[in-house]
Amino acid sequence: MNKKTLDIKYLFEPRSIAVIGASANPGKIGNKIVDNIITAGYQGKIFPVNPNGGEFLGYKVYKSLSEITDEIDVAAIVIPAKYVFQAVKDCAAKNVKFLTIISSGFSEVGNLDEEHKIRDFAQEHGMRILGPNIFGHYSAVSSLNASFGPKNIKKGHVAIITQSGALGVAMIGKTSIQNIGLSAIISVGNKSDMDEADLLEYLLQQDETRSILMYIEGVQKGEKLVETLKRATKIKPIVVIKSGRSKRGAIAAASHTGSLAGSDKIFDAIMKQCGVLRSETIQGALDWCKYLSNTELPKGKNTVIITNGGGVGVLATDACEKFGLHLYDDKKHLKEVFESVTHGFGSTKNPIDLTGEASAEEYIKALTEALDDDNIHSVISLYCETAMMNADELARMIEHVYTKYKTKGKPIIFSVFGGEVTERSISILSKKNVPVFRDVYESASPLGALYQHQRNRSQNHLMETTNNIDIQKINMAVKSARDDNRKFLLAQEGQLILEAVGLPGPQNGIAKSIHEAVEIAESIGYPVVMKVVSRDILHKSDVGGVLLDLENKSEVLDAYQTIIHNCKAFKRDAIIDGIEVVAQVKPGTEVIIGGRQDKAFGPVIMFGLGGIYVEVMKDISFRAVPVSSRDISLMVKEIRSYPLLLGVRGEARKDIEQIKDAILKVGSILMECREITDIEINPLMVYDQGKGVKAVDIRILLSDLEKDLTC
Repeated sequence: MNKKTLDIKYLFEPRSIAVIGASANPGKIGNKIVDNIITAGYQGKIFPVNPNGGEFLGYKVYKSLSEITDEIDVAAIVIPAKYVFQAVKDCAAKNVKFLTIISSGFSEVGNLDEEHKIRDFAQEHGMRILGPNIFGHYSAVSSLNASFGPKNIKKGHVAIITQSGALGVAMIGKTSIQNIGLSAIISVGNKSDMDEADLLEYLLQQDETRSILMYIEGVQKGEKLVETLKRATKIKPIVVIKSGRSKRGAIAAASHTGSLAGSDKIFDAIMKQCGVLRSETIQGALDWCKYLSNTELPKGKNTVIITNGGGVGVLATDACEKFGLHLYDDKKHLKEVFESVTHGFGSTKNPIDLTGEASAEEYIKALTEALDDDNIHSVISLYCETAMMNADELARMIEHVYTKYKTKGKPIIFSVFGGEVTERSISILSKKNVPVFRDVYESASPLGALYQHQRNRSQNHLMETTNNIDIQKINMAVKSARDDNRKFLLAQEGQLILEAVGLPGPQNGIAKSIHEAVEIAESIGYPVVMKVVSRDILHKSDVGGVLLDLENKSEVLDAYQTIIHNCKAFKRDAIIDGIEVVAQVKPGTEVIIGGRQDKAFGPVIMFGLGGIYVEVMKDISFRAVPVSSRDISLMVKEIRSYPLLLGVRGEARKDIEQIKDAILKVGSILMECREITDIEINPLMVYDQGKGVKAVDIRILLSDLEKDLTC
């Protein structure tokens, strides 16, 4: 373990814990926390702290931390917000390692300054903070329940990190009734100091934790989180639930935790990039984590469905397609394996339909045959209630089969559908930790998550970079804008950026007069395009500041005057820095490549269908920078318009490799110069394979403050 991880270990495995705000009043949170610590069986030293002193639950209550002579690893602070800073100072005097600030009343209600004051002081004195605004934390390895959640937490292999305290408390209750064992549950609240990435560092190296569930409302240190997740998903499956998907949901999340939800499309893309499994529902996330914690990875991709009902078999087939499961389709081999249990009137085609006449013994024989066959790597077992089977007997037989094959790399999952009898079977099996569900989609989903995790582990996160960047040219372009007190780049400055990374653009020049416009046009050669260059006009086309298909001197003269007139009509005092004269590029497939410094995740790149269609179609994909070659390939393939790039209706394949190269270069610009907040090449004209691309137009915005310059 590295030093950082060793430090965090004391949060989960403390030798001692003080509860500041401990109370003898059963209605107080300070009472509940001390009671939970004792009830859970924590073996370390417990120090209740309250100015009134006395005795509580058999423990001496200290009037202050200064009375305690022992070292304190963790201090749980449960007092009104206005007293927390003093308590933190007292903890610093005692060299406390970790503070879990359960108290609320900080950034979630707008009291950000106080939260920052506490965080800064703690950091100055070498203390780490969990919270504030949390319900506490639980660690199975030390039998520590330092929370005001439920008492009865089942030990197991699922760790939960939650930004919502109330939801976390509810999940403890939910896991208890669903027989899901927890290795840890941690409330992060406002994340003033420690966040998901910090906690992952410990959980990844903890043997008790086999899967991790995260509930996230907003991301604050996204670059650190992305780096950690890319490593983490190679080791253990991570499932995330993210609120704030809708605009109203994002606002609610921000008001609740004091953090920004950010763009859900960006979040979703980056989680996929990191190999994180994203669940739409809490129940789905819990189902996945429970299954992933108790199931070995399969040795191959072939899945077989065994059923006694044709209808549910068809539904399961649909579910397998939805969740990315590969149905084994060697009909000859399947017939050899299952012919003896289908009696000629069932089906040996996958799904294997035993029909409603199958006995329990025949059903189990079919399962055993599947699980013993080397060509079959996972099984979905479906049972519909019939008069031919005793469900109790079937449950016992299923348990036996599951137990026998559980550790042999043959994932199996069950769905039992029916009435009172099958409900009893489900209850029996669930208590035995057999993965059984009432619905076929619910059963296929965890198996799909298992396979997706397996695929994610094989992802190559080797980052691609380009060394052919002329930093001097980028600096020149940015300095030119800064010297002119602008937060955006003009055409000639944008051209410098393109040249800096070797992205080709059309031949161009900036005319300061009507005569210069003609000279440049004739030097370039007709046809040309003319565009206004103005610090006061960003969207040139919208105001008539762009004219196309100019074929001769006369048209250039007219175009110059027309553009000036249109721009002045839009804004009388608009500063016109010149008119750009550009060689008109030949038509091609128009795409957009852009990027921005995202508030949550740092540099983010975008790719999609470009030109006038980007706003209408919104056919785009995102990734966090830096990116791997695999990331870039997936970005290109993800857009709905990807078939256009492959060539349709006899058209040639487009130069996809040059698109990928352009994406890499735009990402490199954002990495090299954090002062560039937004960059957009639209359109990037893409030609047939081997014939390259051309950046027709580029727009670049800069940060507000010059001090942010990092390029």
